[in-house]
Amino acid sequence: MTAVPGELPTAADPAGTGQAAEDLRTLFGQSIAVFASLSGPEHLVETANHAFFAAIGEQRARTDVPLVDVLPELSDQGFITLLDQVYRTGEPYTGRDVRVMLGTEPHAREAYFDFTYEPRRDAAGTVIGIRVIGMETTQVKHAQRLMAEHRAMLEQIARQAPLAEVLDGMARCIENLAPQEMLVSVLLADPDGRHLRHGAAPSLPDFYNQAIDGIATGEGVGSCGTAAHRREPVVVTDIATDPFWVDFRDLAGRAGLAACWSTPILARDGSLLGTFAMYHRSPRIPQDTDLALARVFAGTAALAIERHHIEQAKLAAEAQAKAAHDELAKAIRAERELRAEAEQRATAAAELNAQMRAAAAAQAATPHPERCQLGGNQECSAPAEIKIADSWGDAAWGCPSHVEEAILNVRSVFIANEELGGLAAYLNR
Repeated sequence: MTAVPGELPTAADPAGTGQAAEDLRTLFGQSIAVFASLSGPEHLVETANHAFFAAIGEQRARTDVPLVDVLPELSDQGFITLLDQVYRTGEPYTGRDVRVMLGTEPHAREAYFDFTYEPRRDAAGTVIGIRVIGMETTQVKHAQRLMAEHRAMLEQIARQAPLAEVLDGMARCIENLAPQEMLVSVLLADPDGRHLRHGAAPSLPDFYNQAIDGIATGEGVGSCGTAAHRREPVVVTDIATDPFWVDFRDLAGRAGLAACWSTPILARDGSLLGTFAMYHRSPRIPQDTDLALARVFAGTAALAIERHHIEQAKLAAEAQAKAAHDELAKAIRAERELRAEAEQRATAAAELNAQMRAAAAAQAATPHPERCQLGGNQECSAPAEIKIADSWGDAAWGCPSHVEEAILNVRSVFIANEELGGLAAYLNR
């Protein structure tokens, strides 16, 4: 029998006909509360509301069959054993925020319920079945966990934690939130958007991360390269058969990867920042919640990456400004040193000019002195070998070292010895 959405399927029920059945239909028919009425030790599904079948998957809406035939996955999770216990003892059972895996791969999903198993009795008080009444709390629980983790990530970004730390924490957070094993990878786009670099992948093997570090963006380059190229999510449910993974199939096989869903990370202006990928160990089709989770964290990753780019640009600008300041300070110091050196040369030239004038005056009495006249206050005892003069007609005799100093510091000085051949002969000596 197939249930009609929104209605309560019914079957022969000696304890639930007439007004009682109508009351149940009124109470639970359109309710968001999950309701099912089971009969006998085999827990035959006699009636259930739309919320029950919506929770387990409407394609499995059947009645007059054991619950274990409708939901075989419950057997390994202990729920059928609990039903047996309630049927046998007549004692109700209540569970709060109980985790249930519904469906099988690749369509399995994690769900949480508050529920009660309540025994049904006939007029004599004998247990003839069980009523299942509950409320799915999956979205509330996921929302609570998601908001807590998301808030922690935003706080990391606000305190300017290193990008690698933020992305690694985000990957671990999503892996912990996932109902089944999931491996998360974040790749960062090069400035030109043509290649993707490793960002974070705490649970993927190192050899895999190294192999895909630097992959090109383009159509058919795995899930991530294609998602980056298209600027839209790319879902590969089975790597072993998907053409996008031809070049990476052996690599994925060695890493034990069977499915990969990739979402591009985009900046506010639409430019590519990177990709956010969810890997699975077995072929798997994403649920709407999976895709929503990817979009939320891709947006958060974009915020972290853009913030990082802004900080890097700020640091680069500060470094450039400091370098320019240092160069300016260096130029100022060099200019000061040159000025001081020029002043020293000017002082030396003035002193030599004064010495030459004094020597010229003394030469009137002694045409060729014996000792160097260019030593100044220190007086030089070396023999006077060379005569120098300046453009004003002043002349003096000095030793070779003092004469050379005078020539270097006083532009107008020249060799005046006729026997030495003048200035040219001195320079070529």
